[in-house]
Order: sequence, then structure tokens, then C-alpha cells
Amino acid sequence: MAAPRIAALTGIRAVAALAVCVTHAAYWTGHYTDDVAGRLWARFEVGVPILFVLSGYLLFSPWVRALADGSPAPSLGRYLWHRARRILPAYWITVLAVYAIFLVYRPPDASPAGTGWSGLWRNLTLTQVYGAGHLHAGLTQMWSLAAEVLFYLVLPPIAWLLCTGVCRRRWEPGLLLIAMTPLLMVSPVYTALVAGDTGIDPTARLWAPAFFEWFAAGMMLAVFVRIRAWPSAWVSVPVAVAAFLVSGSAVAGEPTIAPSTVSATVVKHLLYTVVALGLIGPLTRPGPRGWWARLCGSRPMLWCGEISYEFFLVHVMVLEAVMDVLGFPVFTGSLPAALALTVAISVPVAWVLHRITAPLWRSPAPRVVAARRAGSSTAEDCLRYRGAHGDRR
Repeated sequence: MAAPRIAALTGIRAVAALAVCVTHAAYWTGHYTDDVAGRLWARFEVGVPILFVLSGYLLFSPWVRALADGSPAPSLGRYLWHRARRILPAYWITVLAVYAIFLVYRPPDASPAGTGWSGLWRNLTLTQVYGAGHLHAGLTQMWSLAAEVLFYLVLPPIAWLLCTGVCRRRWEPGLLLIAMTPLLMVSPVYTALVAGDTGIDPTARLWAPAFFEWFAAGMMLAVFVRIRAWPSAWVSVPVAVAAFLVSGSAVAGEPTIAPSTVSATVVKHLLYTVVALGLIGPLTRPGPRGWWARLCGSRPMLWCGEISYEFFLVHVMVLEAVMDVLGFPVFTGSLPAALALTVAISVPVAWVLHRITAPLWRSPAPRVVAARRAGSSTAEDCLRYRGAHGDRR
């Protein structure tokens, strides 16, 4: 029988998706100013690490559960097939739809990058981030999906090495956490390398290794949850909010996805890790439902979380059209108006896309619960959603 799905872990996706939409609307309307307010608008990109941490947690949890229970490891074939079925149909439909829209309509100020058959092929195969000039307007947020898909591919060998090579199929959480610690260093080391080498491809700062620490943090959370070592929401969520506010200071760099200095990038990524863990961690704790779990597991949040992946896919194209409809040249206009209209249009479009593609990947619906024992939500049953922000910063 499939493990029950924790409702709050679906609801938190709605928070992340909306945060991503907020930061995009702020960018398009010119609110990325290099002061506290402008940096905080930019920091709503934290929706990306929230979803990356959630990916690490959900996808590594089955390996942790198998190790702790002495049961067989997850099927590699089933894992890869489920990932492909969940991600690709809605993504391919969106890419083809955007390219078709651009045959008859081009928003003002839209970048000419990524056009033609080569651009279409790059976007369909999620290779658009490797080299400049391949991110198509209306699809620029997909760089994060390319990074996440690479994590999907490297997770099984990493999980095998940790569980079989290091722990030798024995449940030793301390040893497992120690062995995972180097994974947190992948991003800082990679950031230092790409920032210090002027001859490297400039798009390298958007490649998966630059953000791997967020996936690694989610993997470590899966172990902490199993040993019930996570504080309540009354502690965890305020720490997350405080980390977000600190990220608005100059210590985390200018309002851009990749600050100009290594130190600012590392600090910003660390603060985002604290935010993501602080918001997700309490939702995984066993026992009675807390206020944060009740909020994220409420019916409206659950409904929005269910369509948040599709919302992510379509919202940038909608935003570009909304800017044109409202008569706002890029980097001007009303943030509330652009945001409200983008959300109002993107939600029903996302719902339709979800209804079209859900039969292609959804298994019989598991029971949705507010909370269970640690690690009760499986990768097979939990929906995958993500958010990102465009490259034009």
C-alpha cells in the first residue's frame, strides 16, 4: 500500500510558487533596486531553494526509509520512469505552446534568444542553460528545471554510495550525516571556481552544481526527520523569516541570482538554505498538527500546491503578455497590478494544463494526511513542483 501523502508538503509548494511569481513581477516592473527594499523583492527567489530542498527530502526519503527498515532499496527503473512521466509531458506542452504563440505574437521587449529549430530542440531537451543565447522568452525560468533534472539523475548513484558503500546497508544515521556533509560543500567550491575563472562559460553560474547544496540539505533533512531531530514551527519558522530578512542586507550581495562576489553568493545561498529548512522541517515532524502544518495543509493551500508545477511552467509567458496588455514597458509599471493579473490568468491556465497531464502520471490517489511518522511521504506519491526566475537580471 502506498504511504500516505502529507498535505502540508504539497501546500508549501504554493508558498514557493507564489514567491517566484512575486520576484518575477518585481523584476519585470523595475523593483530590483540595490537597496533593502529592492533586495528583498529579489530575495523572493527563495522559492527556488524551498523547492530544491523539498526535492532532496522527498526523493532521498525512500532510500533512508529502506535503510532504516531493512527493506529493499527503491527501484531505479520505477524512479526514473516516474520522474520522466511527472515532469516532461506538461513541460513539453508548455514549450511547444510558447513557441507556437511566438509565431503569431511577440511581446514587446522580448529577447530574440532561443528561436529557431535549434532553440526549440535545446528547450525540449532541457539543455538550454549550457551556453548563452538559448533561453527563449516566456521560458527563461526553466533554467532551474534543467538543474533539478540533473539532480534527479545523480541522486541514485549518490544514494547507493551512501547507503551501500558507506553504511553497508545498516541504519547508522550519524555516519550517514557525516558522509553527506561534503555534499554541502559542492556549491561553495563550485561557485569559487566559476567566479574566479574568466575563461569559463558565463552560463556556468546557473548550472546544477551551483545549487547542489539545497538538494543536499533536503537529503540531510530526510535523515534528521527519521531520528526526530527537528524543532517545532514556533522555533523553525521565525528563524526562517529572520534569515530571509538578513538576506536583504548587502551581505548577501546585489539583487541578482548570482552576486558579483563569491562571498556574497555563498552567504546568500546559506541564508536561503536556512529559510527552506526552517519552513519545510516542521511540516515533516510526527505528532499533532501545529499551526504551520495546519496552514500549509489547508484545502486552499493544498489545491494551489497541486497545480504549482504547472503554474511555474506558464507564469512567465503570462507575465510577459500581461506587461504588454497593461502597457508597461519592461522595468516600469505597477507591481501589484502586474502580479495580480498574472496570478489571475496563470491559475486557470495551470489548472487546465494539470487536468490534461495528470492522467499521464498519476497513480491511484494515496490518502492525504496532515502528519504521520517521519518520512511517511514518498517520492512516488508526492507531487513535484518547482519555481524559478528568469535569467534576464
